[in-house]
Formats: sequence, C-alpha cells, structure tokens
Amino acid sequence: MSRRARPLLSAPILAALILPLAAAQAAAAPEKAAAPEKAAIFTIELLDPGVVGGRKPRPDETRKLALVTEELRKALQANGAVEPVDVAPQSAEIAKQAPLYKCEGCAAGIAKTLGADLAVTGYVEKGSNQIFNLNVVISDAATGKVVRGGQVVIRADTDDTWAHAMRWVVKNRLLAEPLPNRS
Repeated sequence: MSRRARPLLSAPILAALILPLAAAQAAAAPEKAAAPEKAAIFTIELLDPGVVGGRKPRPDETRKLALVTEELRKALQANGAVEPVDVAPQSAEIAKQAPLYKCEGCAAGIAKTLGADLAVTGYVEKGSNQIFNLNVVISDAATGKVVRGGQVVIRADTDDTWAHAMRWVVKNRLLAEPLPNRS
C-alpha cells in the first residue's frame, strides 16, 4: 500500500469551488469602498455642572471648543469615513435647541433636515480648572440611534491637550474597528 498523499479534491472540482468564491469576493469589494456618509458635525459644547442653570463659555473656552470641533471635523474627514455637511442653514434651530447634549436626540432631526446620514455631537464637562471630560456621540440621523460614542479625560487645560484628546477619541473610539456599515 502506497503512503503517497492523494489530493482530497480533483482540479476541476477545486476550480468549481474557488471560482464562484473569488467572484463573490470581487462583487463584495465595491461595497467596502462605499461613498462616505454625510455627517452634520455640531460644535462641541461646554457643560459646567458646578454652575446651577449652566453658563456661557468664557472666550478662552469658546476658542478651545472651536479647536476641538475643528479637530473632530478634520479627523473624521481625513479618514474618509464621513463627508461633513454645512450646519449653518439650521443655526437658528441649533441655538433654539442648545445645548444639544440635553435635547433628547434633537440633533438627529436637525441633521436629517440638513440631508445628513449622521449627527455628530459632543461636549466637554468641566470637572475642575485642570480636569475635563470630552464626550462625543455619533447618531443615525434617521432613527436617532447612537452608532458610536467615546469619552476621554483631559488632564490639563491647554490647546494641545484638548486637541490630542479629540484625536484620541476619534482614533480609538469613533473609528475603531469594526465600523458600522463598513466591516
């Protein structure tokens, strides 16, 4: 009796199994290269729980909130995950509903009105003069359902630490694999 290994499948049978599999993979490839989803990226807001009734951000805080909002916009767009839409046409409604982190999903409705697929909101919660919590949420504009979210603690009140925190949240929470509708 020969101990020579025999192939389990003959060449024609193996080809009949592999060719349809390769064709199916090639057909699925365009799905992975889908166009980026449109996202309404709203300005990051400030939550200061130490002040009853809230307060408007100071000029230095307003500048940092604009900085992290721009970091969020750049990081999401650079990845190719989203295409930002202009939220200015709904600025009156945004101001009426503000703060968006308390409006029970109103950002999704505003985003839908803007023609966006996603609503991206966030806020910085002030813990002390040197400790802040950065929270970002991505919601489906049609349903209001949260698709992704992330949080990080900022341990110093500088432009660099705030910008770094936003980049970290985007990379390690918002765009961490597996991505919804892309994996």
